[in-house]
Amino acid sequence: MSVKLRLTRVGAKKAPRYRIVAADSRFARDGRIIETLGFFNPTTEPATVTLDEAKVMQWIKNGAQPSDTVRNILSRQGIMKKLNDEKNTGKEKK
Repeated sequence: MSVKLRLTRVGAKKAPRYRIVAADSRFARDGRIIETLGFFNPTTEPATVTLDEAKVMQWIKNGAQPSDTVRNILSRQGIMKKLNDEKNTGKEKK
């Protein structure tokens, strides 16, 4: 099973809101999910992002691949930098 971190669209027509979810890559965009990790609202200024950082980091450590958009969101939130720093400190200790 290939797990991806990606966006699932919710909200009304012309008023998109997205959930950031962990989902099997074989299922549809709005199909079955494994776990909800956060929310993204691009219609506000600036865009509103709410994430459970611990869950996101755990999924990525376990091999989940973020989509390009989710990777950009995580980078803006500083999570990708934290993961990279943890990875590099682990290599230095060996």
